[in-house]
Amino acid sequence: MKIKSILIVLLLMAGCREQPKDPNLYEADVIVYGGTSAAVTTAAQVARMGKSVIMVSPDIHLGGLSSGGLGFTDTGNKEVIGGLSREFYHRVWQYYQNDEAWKWQRKSEYGNKGQGTVAIDGENRTMWIFEPHVAEMVFDDFIKDYKVELYRDEWLDRSSGVVLDNKAIKSIKTLSGKTFKGKIFIDATYEGDLMAAANVSYHVGREANSLYGEEWNGIQVGVLHHGHHMKTDIDPYIFSGDPSSGVIPKISIEDPGEKGAGDNRIQAYCFRMCLSNHPDNRIPFPKPANYDPNQYELLARIFDSGWREVFQKFDMIPNRKTDTNNHGPFSTDNIGMNYDYPEASYERRKKIIAEHEDYQKGLMYFLANDTRVPQEVREEMAQWGLAADEFTDNGNWPHQIYVREARRMKGVSVMTENEILGKKPIPRPIGMGSYTMDSHNVQRYIKADGFVQNEGDIGVHPKNPYKIDLGSLLPKSGECTNLIVPVCVSSSHIAFGSIRMEPVFMILGQSAGTVASLALENDISIHDVSYAKLKEQLLKDGQVLDLDSE
Repeated sequence: MKIKSILIVLLLMAGCREQPKDPNLYEADVIVYGGTSAAVTTAAQVARMGKSVIMVSPDIHLGGLSSGGLGFTDTGNKEVIGGLSREFYHRVWQYYQNDEAWKWQRKSEYGNKGQGTVAIDGENRTMWIFEPHVAEMVFDDFIKDYKVELYRDEWLDRSSGVVLDNKAIKSIKTLSGKTFKGKIFIDATYEGDLMAAANVSYHVGREANSLYGEEWNGIQVGVLHHGHHMKTDIDPYIFSGDPSSGVIPKISIEDPGEKGAGDNRIQAYCFRMCLSNHPDNRIPFPKPANYDPNQYELLARIFDSGWREVFQKFDMIPNRKTDTNNHGPFSTDNIGMNYDYPEASYERRKKIIAEHEDYQKGLMYFLANDTRVPQEVREEMAQWGLAADEFTDNGNWPHQIYVREARRMKGVSVMTENEILGKKPIPRPIGMGSYTMDSHNVQRYIKADGFVQNEGDIGVHPKNPYKIDLGSLLPKSGECTNLIVPVCVSSSHIAFGSIRMEPVFMILGQSAGTVASLALENDISIHDVSYAKLKEQLLKDGQVLDLDSE
């Protein structure tokens, strides 16, 4: 009898023991999905406010475009850039104070000219123009300094990896089999994959102007801003003047649509290449394996018309390198080849990215070598090549394609051109922006007169910096109660054209982290956070919410 009793006790004790933890389960107060600059500032802010946070990054390299080639920062009015966003640019400034930072040129040789002001702002101890590897180093330091738990190369299982219960995300699972459980989730990706998988409403493409009472949204046939359009008549046909001969590459034969109407097209993507003209740090442009010079026939015809603006956006960053961006009627933007990217599977996105890479590498090889390119252009291109000390694990090619827009949430409130241009008030600002409402070209089509033209390139500058509303970061409460979206924010296509700047993403990331932390502190929903307390915390942490009150 005694032996039997002892056995029963032992069995009961064994049953009370703590079950072994699932080695693939990770828990924190806040789960940040993304590897962008906004993801870093979001996670850093949550950690600063004393909450546990895990950053789940599909990217190996942190920082998104800020470390992926976009070193010539689109700042707008720098006065509105505060908090962790300004801290990033301060840390960049600190790095370039060291003589060792200037390997390929002396600091005194750097032109120090940026977007309407100096690149190196000694008075405010900030630097706005920088090399890709420096940005990545700073982002890595943010993670270390704020002690953020980070998992790289972890991709959301978009089909079945999001567990929802009563409109709340309970956990997310990645393709590697890891599960991340949290109280609040933040989607800080350029694509909005977590947002979409959580069944939150969103939009892809351009809304009709009539939807939000706008002027600059929708199809913009006949509107020619900037200089990224055909300024002379260019024939689109294989045999000039003969439509029956077919159309040369990179021109759509689809009807462009009516001005002001909505469509599902999105502005063009490209890679922000980092080039060098230093002989010891320059790699000649490689010839892609599947190089086809016929893909650049339209550019050859544009050259024949007299166009010579190839080098207008070789913007100089330190150490004799560039942040090279699209410029002109045919450039690095691969117009019309990304429409399905936002909703595409990972495999399809890889193919789209590869096609963009082939196109852009082929373009550079064409410019440097093809005899149809004017000799003076070829000679100048011969001075340039890929920077040998950048993106060293990716063939010196940027690891991040410029996703200028993808999905955009339909949230509690929607930022439109009316808010950007100051026509409507912002009741609960959580940051500010100031850059031009900027859309790159969306399509290249054949006009009624038989010549080719680009469409979608818009640039409308707000007279004053504008406020960004808290509601643009929050899904409708009836759709999801614990998700915050600081990148694919609730905005119209043209409003997003201004909001989508990297300093603003970092600002919104910090504000998202603050909302999450205050919700946790007060044990309330993200939708119920007191704006008065939020504003107090944001101002305390250096965010700029209103220039008039500074």
